[in-house]
Amino acid sequence: MRAAVDRVGIDSHGRSTKVQIRRVRKGDLAKARDVIEQTFTDFLERQLGTRPRQPFGGAQYVHHRWLMEPWGCFVAEEDQSKIVGATLAVTWGAVGLLGPVAVLTNYQNQKIGQQLIVAVEEFFEENKVALQGVVTYPTSPKHLFLYSKFGYRPKGLVAITSRLLDRRDGRASTPRPPKAGLTVRRFSSLEETKKKAALARFHKITSAVCRGLDLAKEVEIVDGLALGDTLLFERGRDLLGFAVYHTPGVSEAPAGALYVKFLAMDPQHKRVENLEQSLAAVEEVAAEVGVQRVILPVYTRYWSAYSTLVKWGYQVDFTMVRMQRGKQEDYEDSTHLVLDDWR
Repeated sequence: MRAAVDRVGIDSHGRSTKVQIRRVRKGDLAKARDVIEQTFTDFLERQLGTRPRQPFGGAQYVHHRWLMEPWGCFVAEEDQSKIVGATLAVTWGAVGLLGPVAVLTNYQNQKIGQQLIVAVEEFFEENKVALQGVVTYPTSPKHLFLYSKFGYRPKGLVAITSRLLDRRDGRASTPRPPKAGLTVRRFSSLEETKKKAALARFHKITSAVCRGLDLAKEVEIVDGLALGDTLLFERGRDLLGFAVYHTPGVSEAPAGALYVKFLAMDPQHKRVENLEQSLAAVEEVAAEVGVQRVILPVYTRYWSAYSTLVKWGYQVDFTMVRMQRGKQEDYEDSTHLVLDDWR
């Protein structure tokens, strides 16, 4: 649905400026990406003391998210000619995800970021989003304060974990459990009618994790643009779970790594052994793709999932903090076996 947001900007004194908030157009994509990358490069340089060559390690966010959710992407434009800010937002069913939000360094502290968030909030409202989330830097008071102004509350840490596979054959350096009858299929290999059925099965799992959560658009954009694929973990007629992953290229996977965007085991089958066997399957796919590293995000409130990754030798590369607002704010069950990334 469309949010009515085209408007002039407002400075810190409530006066109109020459900065206008509007939706992203196709011709804006490269500029929006540049603004986001430059903004976060500047931020990380201030945080780390050195300027990173690539703020996201080669991962890209703008193009496919715009194709997936064009009405949820906005830019701040000065004089109808220069894009000085940008934000992206997507809906996973009843769950709305905000971010990244970026404003060029020289244009910060002028309420441009706030106006971009207002546009997204209107988009969420029109789409009847029940739970809204954003992930940000726990060490940045500025980011925490910005999102708290809109009612987002910090809930828990997100650990971005990874492990290197054995360099000789791309397999794990420690023994992995047998698949024990686990069948792994790729969404991309299914017939179109079976893809629709698979999406319905995925929705049944995600709704059991969080009411209204739906990853259909993520699965379809990954499939349609060949950003990676989605794995179905089955035993007999039962779908134990599924995993949406990206591979390097024009995707959210950093260079040289397979990145899991979302993985969930059906709460009816939330045995740690099932997650372990699914992780083994993900690592096998990484070996087939030819990458040496697997990246798995995990929200630490899903403690069973986090503990399993630690047991498997995944190390925390960095942490973010998840902030949430909405009716389903306390939906998390620590025993659910879920790996998800709201960045």
